[in-house]
Amino acid sequence: MELITLIIIGLSLSIDAFTLSLAYGLISINKKTIITTSVTVGIFHFFMPILGMLLGDIINEYLNIDRKYILIVILIFIVIEMFKSLKDKKEEHKLDIINIIIFSLLVSLDSFSLGIGIKYITDNILLASTTFSILSGFSAFLGFILGKYITSKDTYHIKIGGIILLLSVIVYILCK
Repeated sequence: MELITLIIIGLSLSIDAFTLSLAYGLISINKKTIITTSVTVGIFHFFMPILGMLLGDIINEYLNIDRKYILIVILIFIVIEMFKSLKDKKEEHKLDIINIIIFSLLVSLDSFSLGIGIKYITDNILLASTTFSILSGFSAFLGFILGKYITSKDTYHIKIGGIILLLSVIVYILCK
C-alpha cells in the first residue's frame, strides 16, 4: 500500500515535468538535451524531498506541528498551483545547461514541499525519493518525445494530475 501511495503521489508530482517537457518537445530539441534534461529532472526529484524532509524535521522540532496537517496544506497548495498553471502562458526557451538546471529546479519544487511532510506518508525516504525520481525523469522524457508528435497544447494532463492529487488529499483526510 505504501508503494502504491508513493506511485500515485509521484505521478502527480511528475505532471509538471511532463507538461513543461511536452511544451519544449513542441520545439526542436535534440536527443542529447532530452536525455540530459530528463536525468537532471530525476536527480532533482530524488534530492528535493530529502531536503524538504530535513526542513520538516526542523519545523517539527521547533514548532511541534503534526506533519499530517503540514502535508495536507502542502498537497492542497500543489493542486491549486497545478490548476493555476492552466492559465499561465509559457515562453519558449532554448535548453542550455543553465536552463536545464532551472527547468529541473522549477519542476521539483513541489517535491521539496512534499518532503516537509513526507514522514507522515512513509519512513522510507529513499523509497519515496527513488519513486519520485524515476517517475519524474521518465515523465519528462515522455513529455519531450510526445511533444514532438503532438501539435495542440491541450491541458488535459494537468487537469488529470490535479484531480488525482486532490483525490489523494481527500483519502488522507478521511483515512488518517
